[in-house]
Formats: sequence, structure tokens, C-alpha cells
Amino acid sequence: MRFVYILLAYLLSPLLLAKLALRGFRDRGHWNGFSQRLGLGAALDRDSIWVHAVSVGEVQASAPLVEALLARFPDIPIVLTTVTATGHERAQALFRQRVDVRYVPVDLPGAVRRFFHRVRPRLAVILETEIWPNLYHRCGRLKVPLVLASARISPRSVNRYRLLVGLFRETLSHGIFIAAQSAEDAERFRSIGASPDRTHVIGNIKFDFGYPPDIAERGQSLRKMLGAARPVWVAGSTHANEEEVLVAAHARIRERFPNALLVLVPRHPPRFADVASMLKDKGIRYVTRRSASPVTSDTEVYLLDTLGELPPFYAAGDVAFVGGSLVPVGGHNLLEPAALSLPVVAGPHNFNSADIATLLIERGAVKTVHDEREIAASVGGLLADPALRARMGEAGRKAVDDNRGAADRLMEFIEPLLP
Repeated sequence: MRFVYILLAYLLSPLLLAKLALRGFRDRGHWNGFSQRLGLGAALDRDSIWVHAVSVGEVQASAPLVEALLARFPDIPIVLTTVTATGHERAQALFRQRVDVRYVPVDLPGAVRRFFHRVRPRLAVILETEIWPNLYHRCGRLKVPLVLASARISPRSVNRYRLLVGLFRETLSHGIFIAAQSAEDAERFRSIGASPDRTHVIGNIKFDFGYPPDIAERGQSLRKMLGAARPVWVAGSTHANEEEVLVAAHARIRERFPNALLVLVPRHPPRFADVASMLKDKGIRYVTRRSASPVTSDTEVYLLDTLGELPPFYAAGDVAFVGGSLVPVGGHNLLEPAALSLPVVAGPHNFNSADIATLLIERGAVKTVHDEREIAASVGGLLADPALRARMGEAGRKAVDDNRGAADRLMEFIEPLLP
């Protein structure tokens, strides 16, 4: 079975690499470090701890673990790999020069060998659930302990994995330790071949993220810039086919609140210009973060066209909408605004973190909407009702606080594995 996988990987990898290279014409971040996707890059002079976080959300979630590893093992280099250019950029911004940030190699035997030769991991930690047979096989060959942290599998994924049960039983047999999010996830891993003795329930590390101590002050400063007396709602991490709906909903909201302001935050930097063009074509009065133009009483939309500033803008708002949820992308981080005691509105597509979405909806911290009419009604209702905003915000913050602690449990799980 593994031979078939390797054959398919060699056949498909040129298409993947070509796709990544073509993306570089829109975002040159895809070209920077491109050789690392083939397992190349600078070689370390000593063994490291390797942490993998696929994209921005996982990179952000990895922060408490990485900080704990840096504090507990100051003499061991930390290598953090990611797949996306935005994840790479976010990791560099979070950890500066304290962590070696790289792209993970494509899952080909040669690229994997080169990567291991240069990085020299003595422990590997993969956040959430990415099963790459060649990377995992190499860990087994070299006896490198491998931990799947905040690991999860949906019932639908289990059925897919069972179609390749021979391949994944081999993959999951190489001394892999499963730090599952829930008892249900742990049982699903066991059902596809994970060792019962090495599968434990640790929790979801995403709840353990922290904000800088001055996040509230930064939010207050931004609110003064946006307009302290006007209603402000923040739409974060939006995608194509969402911005138009949000802008249409904002027009409805302004019928009720003529001075309301929408802070619009596209997920991907290459789309900043596209969203600006859309706003211009619709005749919407807007300013961008990069322009540093003043926000006036006539400004309808503030376009945040920079990276890494979404949390303080959430802290400046009255209501948050979390993107990637109106379209079937899977939804982005609902915990970021919830932790700031902000009421949250989101679309129905939150399958990337279904358990978190379900928890926050059940706690009364998130309202689900489907179209511009429902968005306008929900956001408008929240803007009109400070008491409801406070109740939803408190419910969200408490849900986050009640589920913290996975990072500490994960460190207790990891430490005995380091030789």
C-alpha cells in the first residue's frame, strides 16, 4: 500500500509544486523559501524539536506550546514548519528569530530525507491531524518520537481513512503518540490503527492562546481612531463571495444606524486590492489601513489591509463576524473574538473546528446566519442591545477560560519523550 502511495505522490507532486510556484505571481511569499519544499535549506548543527502547524490558525494555536518549549528547553533549537505563505509570515512575526521557521517538504521520500538530515529532529509535534506517510515513516525509521497534538478525526474522515486502512495502520504504528482533543477522537484514532497505549485525551490547545497584556488598551486606541461614539462591527478573515454579502448587509445596518462602521479584514493579502476595487466600484466610502487616511463620519468601511492586526481591531469593535463560514471554507477562529468578550456572528460552515463552534453556539456566544438579511438582523440587533452583547460576550469568554489547560497537559505528555 505504501508503494502505491509513493507512486501517486511522485505523479502528483509536480502539479502541487507548479501550483505553489504559480501562486507566487500574486504573492511572492510562495517563492521565498521554495527550495525548503524539496527538503533543502540551512542545516542545523545540533538536534532540534520540530513543530508543524499547517496554516495561520494552527501557527497561532502553537504559540503557547512553542513558548513553553523555549522556556523548558532553551538549549534545543525549535523548528516550526508550515504549508502556507501566510502561516509562514505569521510564524515569523510571532517568534521572530527565536524559532527556525520553514516550509514543510512535500511528502516524497527524497525530500523527507533531506529535511530530516538538515533539521535533525529528536522530537516531532504535529498540530491537529495531518497524516503524511513518508514523514511519519521516516520518524519511525530514525526512532524519532512523533506526537499528534490536539488531534481530531471526524466520523466522516474515519470512513475515508478506512478505505486506505492498510496504509494508515502502517503509518500509525511507528511509535506515534496521539494527544487527542476528546475521548471520541481518541477512539476514532484507535479504530484506524493507533496504539491504545499511546493514545490519550489531552484537549484542544487552541483554547490556550493568549493576548498581550495591552490588548484592551490597543483596542481602545483604535476605537478612538475609528470613532468612539459610532457602532463598529468587525468582519475578520473573510473570503471571496463573502465580502459582497457583508457589504450588502452593512448597507441594511446603516439604514438603522446611519453612522455604523464595518471593519473588513480579508483573509489573504493577495485579495486586498480586489476587495478595495469592489468597494470602489460600488461607490462605498472607505479607507485602508495602509493609506493611514483619517476615518471621518462619512467613512462606511475601514479595510484592514495588513497582517497580524485583527485581534486589536476585534478589541475595538462591538460585534464580530468570523469569515470563511458563509462559504464552504470551514470557518476561522471563533475563539479570538470570544476571548475578548465580543458577541460573535458566523455563517453555517464551521467544519474546520466543529466542536468549538458547537460549544460556543450552545453556550449562547455565537449566532449563526446564512445571508445578508440574517447578518443585518443579527448584527443590528446586537448593536441595539448592549445587555445582549454583554451576555453573549461573557458566555464566550467563560467558554474559552473553562477549556484552557491543554498546553500544560501536552507539555507533561511531551517531556518524557525527549531522550
